[in-house]
Amino acid sequence: MSQANSNRLPYRRSSVALEEDKAWIGFYRRTGDPVIAAEILQQLEADAEMKRAHLALYLRCRESLRRHKERQARNKRIGQSVRMLCGALLVTPAHALGKWLREGGNLAVACLPDAATEPAKRHVRRLAAESEFVHAQSAFSAEVATPADAPSSDAKTA
Repeated sequence: MSQANSNRLPYRRSSVALEEDKAWIGFYRRTGDPVIAAEILQQLEADAEMKRAHLALYLRCRESLRRHKERQARNKRIGQSVRMLCGALLVTPAHALGKWLREGGNLAVACLPDAATEPAKRHVRRLAAESEFVHAQSAFSAEVATPADAPSSDAKTA
C-alpha cells in the first residue's frame, strides 16, 4: 500500500486555481489600504458564500477600516489642538498687541503737552484792539456788505 501511494502522482492544481490563490493572498497583504479594504468588504458582503470562505479576510478588512477611522479621529484631534495652540501663541498676542497699540496711541496723544500758542495770534489780538485797526476793519466790513453788482459812487461820476 505504501508503494501504491508513492506511485501516485501528487495532486496538481490548475493554473487558474493557483492564480486565484495568489490574488487572495494579495488581498490579504493589501488590506492595510482602507480603499482596497472597503472594496473587498463590499464584495464579500455581497456574496455570503465567499464571505464564509474568506472570513479572515473579511475580519482583516473590518479591522483595517476601523483603524483608519480611529486614525482620522486622532488626526482631527491633533489638528484641533495645533490650531488652538497656534491661536493661543500667535493670534491672541497679535490681537492684544494691536489693541494695546491703538489704546496706547490715544494715551500718548493725551499725555502730550498742549501745543505752544503761535506768537502771531497774540500779535493779531493786540493789533485788533488798537483803534486804528478797528476803524479800518469796520470800513472793510461795510465795503464787503455792499452788493458787488450795485454801481459804486465812482461809476456814477464817470
